[in-house]
Amino acid sequence: MLAFLALALVALVGIAPQSQAIVIYTGWERHALVGSDVRLSCSFFSWRWTSEDVTFSWSYRPDGSRDSISIFHYTGGAPYVDNKGPFRDRLEFIGNPSRRDGSILIKNVDYNDNGTFTCDAKNPPDIVGRPSSVRLLVFDKLPVQAGVITGAIIGAVLGLLVLIVVIYYLMRFLVARRVFNLSVSKHGKKGKGKEGSQPRQIF
Repeated sequence: MLAFLALALVALVGIAPQSQAIVIYTGWERHALVGSDVRLSCSFFSWRWTSEDVTFSWSYRPDGSRDSISIFHYTGGAPYVDNKGPFRDRLEFIGNPSRRDGSILIKNVDYNDNGTFTCDAKNPPDIVGRPSSVRLLVFDKLPVQAGVITGAIIGAVLGLLVLIVVIYYLMRFLVARRVFNLSVSKHGKKGKGKEGSQPRQIF
C-alpha cells in the first residue's frame, strides 16, 4: 500500500507542473428502481481555475450495443439536450459548472435504459483527459447491499485521492521550510563571521 502511494505521489508530482491534464470522475455503477429518477454524477480535477469555457458531454451506449449516442452537451454557459433520442423529455441538467459539476438526472428510468453512460469534460487550457463511464442497472427491487458496496468503493477511492494530494502539498511545504531554514542559517553564520573579525578596542 505504501509503495503504491509513493509511486502515485511521484507520478503526481512529476506530471502536475508540466502537463495540462484533466481527470474526470463518475461512479462505476449506479442502481435504480423502475420508474424512479437517477442522478448520474460527473466532476473533474484540473490544475487550473474553472474556465468560463468549461464543457461537459454525455453519451450513452445501451447494453448489447457497440455504438454510443450523444445525449447531452454543455458549452458556452448553456445546456443542450438531445430531443430525439431515448432520453428526450427525461433528461435534466442538474450540475454546477462553476463547481466543476456536470451531473445529469434521468427521469422515470426503465429496463431499456440499462447501459453505459460516459462523461467527458474540458477546462481550457486543460483539455487532455480520459472520459469516465458509469453503468446504469435498473431493477424491480434494489439489491440490499448494492448501494452500500458502491458507496464504500467510491469513498475509498476518493479518500485515497485526497490522501495523495495532502501528502503532495505536505512534501512541498516541508521542502520549502527546509530551504528557508538553510538560507537563514547560512546568512546567520556569515553575520557572525563578520562580527568576529572586528578588532577589539582596548581601553
